[in-house]
Amino acid sequence: MDFEIIKIADYTLIKVLTDRLDTINAPDLKSELIVVNQKGEKNIILDLSSCKYCDSSGLSAILVANRLCEDAIGTFILTGLQPDVEQIIRISMLHTVLIITKTIAEAEHLLKEKENL
Repeated sequence: MDFEIIKIADYTLIKVLTDRLDTINAPDLKSELIVVNQKGEKNIILDLSSCKYCDSSGLSAILVANRLCEDAIGTFILTGLQPDVEQIIRISMLHTVLIITKTIAEAEHLLKEKENL
């Protein structure tokens, strides 16, 4: 498996462990996201710090995660973007739709702040 899934108290952390998020593994990520969501998880942090390349299939998986969290009245946070992945996110204007942090710690802090509102 190209992903590590860690359930933490109020969210699930999914780490992409490969350097590419593309047509080969993006469908698997989508499936994992759906399973996590069906288990009742509404907050997901997706860590792409190991990922150096992302194609349209990868972007689609990211958008699926965002939609699943929104539909569950939760929060989806994308973190650890490498330069090439960040560039494709910006070119596609997804940075205007997604919550993006530099680190997992920042994402966790953001979730805690949101809970306290």
